[in-house]
Amino acid sequence: MEGYADVAICCPVSVPYQRHSPHSPVWFFCEALSRLLGAAGLAKGEIDGLAASSLMHAPDTAVALTRDLGISPRWLEWLPTGGASGIMAMQRAARAVAAGDADVIACIAADSARPDDFARLLANFSHASRAAVNPYGGLGPNAVFAMITRAYMTRFGATRTDFGRLCVSQRRNAMAYEQALFRKPLTLDEYLEARSISEPLGLYDCVPACAGAEAFLVMPVARARTLGLPYAQLLAAGERHNAYPADDIAWRGGWALEAERLYDLAGRGPADVDLLQTYDDYPVISFLQIEDLGFCTKGEAGRFVAEHDLGFASPGLVHNSSGGQLSAGQAGAAGGFLGLVEALRQLTGTAMGNPMAKCQTALVSGYGMVVYDRCLSSAAAMLGGDGL
Repeated sequence: MEGYADVAICCPVSVPYQRHSPHSPVWFFCEALSRLLGAAGLAKGEIDGLAASSLMHAPDTAVALTRDLGISPRWLEWLPTGGASGIMAMQRAARAVAAGDADVIACIAADSARPDDFARLLANFSHASRAAVNPYGGLGPNAVFAMITRAYMTRFGATRTDFGRLCVSQRRNAMAYEQALFRKPLTLDEYLEARSISEPLGLYDCVPACAGAEAFLVMPVARARTLGLPYAQLLAAGERHNAYPADDIAWRGGWALEAERLYDLAGRGPADVDLLQTYDDYPVISFLQIEDLGFCTKGEAGRFVAEHDLGFASPGLVHNSSGGQLSAGQAGAAGGFLGLVEALRQLTGTAMGNPMAKCQTALVSGYGMVVYDRCLSSAAAMLGGDGL
């Protein structure tokens, strides 16, 4: 694989999350683009590429957004891959910029939270869910991830206390992150005593749905320097789909197949990572990423979390510095961009109330598009700071 030496990732922006909003996904896409243009000092006509992701925008895709946004890009990507979409958007945009297919690409994920949106999404999420899961009462993600969580607990002896420590750690980070929806302290006892949602999942294991958007720009390094924009550099990235199809229930993901290649291209490994941003729609999914990316051996993520501070002010490894989706919120497909946008803020010195003591290398991973027993898309990226 070739590197991305001449590509800058910059201008991380968010449209603040709202638990409920009357606005459509298009409104959030437009607001995100407006914020990107303001952050970069660009005119709308200078955006010649768009990578977009949304769960609620169907049946329209990115091509309809070009009209809504009033842009005429020469490069276009639509990524209905949920939690893996942010990394996939960045990697594909970086390749396009390196090849000269576009000069400035806006990568945006946005979703709404109107009363009927979630019900409509569940009813039409996929043919597989509609035909083989929903008729048996498995409507929605909680039951699926409860099964995955129970299988992990049975295989490795993990406990709810192990998962609770991750949730409590992330809530501490969220308390300093200005845009997190949940900033009230959370204790381990409160986590364990919370009402059951889908055994063994309790209230604080389940990601809170909301509305909002996340976005960033991809452009040549020379363009970022001319504009005076601080930027991060993409060191390596990879994606893998339908990993380990013979596994009955997911207990590992595509990161295990791509990690060695990722670290070889980046020239850095787990020991060099200052910030780890895992996709955390449920705690067990963060556990899988921590293990498969080589931060501990398989089945040992609970011990790893117990033995590390992981807070944004920690001198060691920081995990999900914004509180992750479990505390910041999951704005649909924007949840797949949240960790990446937060990593860009930390790497470019633009953190929102939660600056890390040191952040020169960040590893971001994603997981998306759940079916009955697993998510199908895995992605990961290494980024370096110190750009301008």
